[in-house]
Amino acid sequence: MRTDSVLCLDSRGFHRMQYYDWGDPDNSRVVVCVHGLTRNGRDLDFLARALARDYRVVCPDIAGRGQSDWLTAPGDYSYPQYMADLTALIARVTNRGAKEIFWVGTSMGGILGMLLASLPKNPIRKLVMNDVGRVIPKAALERLAVYVGKEPRAASLDALEAHLRLACAPFGALTDDDWRHLTLHSAMRHPDGTWGMRYDPRIAQAFEGALVDVDLSAYWDAVTCPTLLLRGADSDILPRDTASEMTQRGPKARLVEFNGVGHAPMLMNDEQVGVIAEFLQSG
Repeated sequence: MRTDSVLCLDSRGFHRMQYYDWGDPDNSRVVVCVHGLTRNGRDLDFLARALARDYRVVCPDIAGRGQSDWLTAPGDYSYPQYMADLTALIARVTNRGAKEIFWVGTSMGGILGMLLASLPKNPIRKLVMNDVGRVIPKAALERLAVYVGKEPRAASLDALEAHLRLACAPFGALTDDDWRHLTLHSAMRHPDGTWGMRYDPRIAQAFEGALVDVDLSAYWDAVTCPTLLLRGADSDILPRDTASEMTQRGPKARLVEFNGVGHAPMLMNDEQVGVIAEFLQSG
């Protein structure tokens, strides 16, 4: 794994978005893997390591998360800004000779992939949306609003891991090593010695005010590339009826569900990774 960053423009100046780069840097087939709302690119280590045999795999930390810069204008934590940043990343990898871009996105990362793949002349050849759909229910947004941006503090790294295991229980039956990996790469130590999560609490601005269902159907219907839709069988972000409808309209996605998982499958086991690898290699 290599680390690098790309320079991006926001409303108040420039910021750097870090990314993790796996596989042969000259491989013309590139998989861009994008994490969820409060997560970071190191969530995708297991998937990236498995795919790096056949692809170059690039996993960014979206602005305000992981090792990327925090934005000085809270209003810049928005999908148009993230799309602009990711366009800069795509330009970086295509300048290295990439001829095929495949997209794997969890939750927020899936929405970003769908938005980009809906645009004319986009470079995305295949899209994997992990536990997110064309409609985001109000009730699920209200659940996220309870904890996003609340800045949990823990006295030790072990205590932070205990908090993460509780808050993220819908991730499913992860191993102890998986939970430690997620904790280590999510953790930030504060000057007073306490531990918290490595993201800017101001990303929660999107949850302020009255929440309503978010309908992204127009974007979904504009996607034309082959699409794989993954769903945790207990997910509230992607209800079963929404997922079923997405197999009948737009790109008519192939749907795969994982039992014992809510929001969202973390793509850290062989079953979940194998489904993605098979889809990318098909056709």
